[in-house]
Amino acid sequence: MAQVSLSNVRKIYPGGFEAVRGFSLDIADGEFVVLVGPSGCGKTTTLRLVAGLEDISEGQVSIGGRVVNEVHPKDRDIAMVFQKYALYPHMSAYKNMAFALKLRKVPKPEIDSRVRAAAAMLGIEELLDRKPGKMSGGQQQRVAVGRAIVRNPKAFLFDEPLSNLDAKLRVTTRAELKALHQRLKTTTIYVTHDQEEAMTLGDRIVVMHKGQIQQADSPLEVYRHPANRFVASFIGTPPMNFLEGELVQEGSAVVFIEHTANGATGAGLRIPLTAEQSAKVRMRTGQAITLGLRPQMLREASPGARDRFEAGPVVSLEVRVVEPLGETMDVFATTPGGHKVVARVPAKQSLIPAGVHNFVVDMTQAHLFEPGELGVNLLLDR
Repeated sequence: MAQVSLSNVRKIYPGGFEAVRGFSLDIADGEFVVLVGPSGCGKTTTLRLVAGLEDISEGQVSIGGRVVNEVHPKDRDIAMVFQKYALYPHMSAYKNMAFALKLRKVPKPEIDSRVRAAAAMLGIEELLDRKPGKMSGGQQQRVAVGRAIVRNPKAFLFDEPLSNLDAKLRVTTRAELKALHQRLKTTTIYVTHDQEEAMTLGDRIVVMHKGQIQQADSPLEVYRHPANRFVASFIGTPPMNFLEGELVQEGSAVVFIEHTANGATGAGLRIPLTAEQSAKVRMRTGQAITLGLRPQMLREASPGARDRFEAGPVVSLEVRVVEPLGETMDVFATTPGGHKVVARVPAKQSLIPAGVHNFVVDMTQAHLFEPGELGVNLLLDR
């Protein structure tokens, strides 16, 4: 196990395209860090820079205190699991797992011991004599992980290893990977575009956009306190709702006024902020602001509304579509200002599409952002 550090790392391809820009991150010994973001954000390129599969344009990568910029991939003492498992089709699972150790001239008894211990850990003992063509996708994935485990590396690098599995198998395998990390305590860097995967696996998640880190923190911290609008839009299911508008002073209160679709004011929602929020943004009155509301922060107004929803402001929304999800349902609606919003509410038969319904807003969990894709969260303590 080892600490992995990246300091001001850049990757510039011929032609000037900068895939990774000023990436700096310290990953603690034994930590499970997930790089997450949309396609093309630079997360896989960053992983390949750590692995040595891409040359670093600028900056420094160190593993276990040793700078590895000029070190060949095979000498970095890391193990990588790819999206495509890259198993040798003519070899059995046993031989696939043992191959790297054989190249290193590890004694045969030790190879056998390591392979069988990893197979037992992953529950694939019965697959050791089977070739990849006779295995399911999930079984091949376990063999690929086993091939990495037997090397006892300083760090594991995972590049979207679950993307080829079906939805049900992804959930179970995800849990197995987390349990495996808790057992081995090996430093792990994991790449995914699936924010749910990132939230459930990582000790810390690193949200990337256009080659840069937007936020690096614990999953719950990123979810509850997104640094900017991009992070807020990417983390959370369904995605956060955003309403464009401005803040106005009404007596001692600060009120969010929703702009209509054509940019006019006066016809949209009017939502008062809490006293704490008002104190933080009072100097922003008269300025353009984006209000962020997670779908879980909207609840149909009814006598049954409780707790934080009781005291919240009530807004009227025109319901368009209702999607039942079992215990909950997603309600797709439109605000008076023409913004589309989603509310995730407890399932009930009475809420039907079409018509205007009243919803209570839990403003204690709301966010206010500066305009723009990367507008900062104005409610965070900085």
